[in-house]
Amino acid sequence: MSFAAPTSDQLSSTFAALADPTRRAILARLIEGHASVTELAEPFEMSLPAVSKHLKVLERAGLISRGREAQWRPCRLTANPLREVADWVEHYRRFWTQSFDRLEDYLRDLQAKTSLETNTGTEGSASTAPKSRQSSKENPNDRD
Repeated sequence: MSFAAPTSDQLSSTFAALADPTRRAILARLIEGHASVTELAEPFEMSLPAVSKHLKVLERAGLISRGREAQWRPCRLTANPLREVADWVEHYRRFWTQSFDRLEDYLRDLQAKTSLETNTGTEGSASTAPKSRQSSKENPNDRD
């Protein structure tokens, strides 16, 4: 099954919905299964209309769906927009992983070089120290 790349509007609405900690908490609750507005509102010190506004944002972003079972309107998590965000973030995760791998290689090489210099006593020797200027009498071919 292949997924089309999400449009920036889809990503923007998903990120905007996820930006609020109350909405993230609601999504975390819905991972456990469907729930009513009243059940979702229980842990928050806010009115039912305020929770309903959060649910509308989540619904517009496609992160939840609302059903109808008689008088009860259960909310359910819709995971596809989260998959699209994860796919988008994956590209950047690979970039950072590769960057950290290169940094790790560089630091390992630097540490090995430092260890080698310390063990062989070459630290500060003529081979690693910067060359001083020689007078033109000593080496006539070495001129500025």
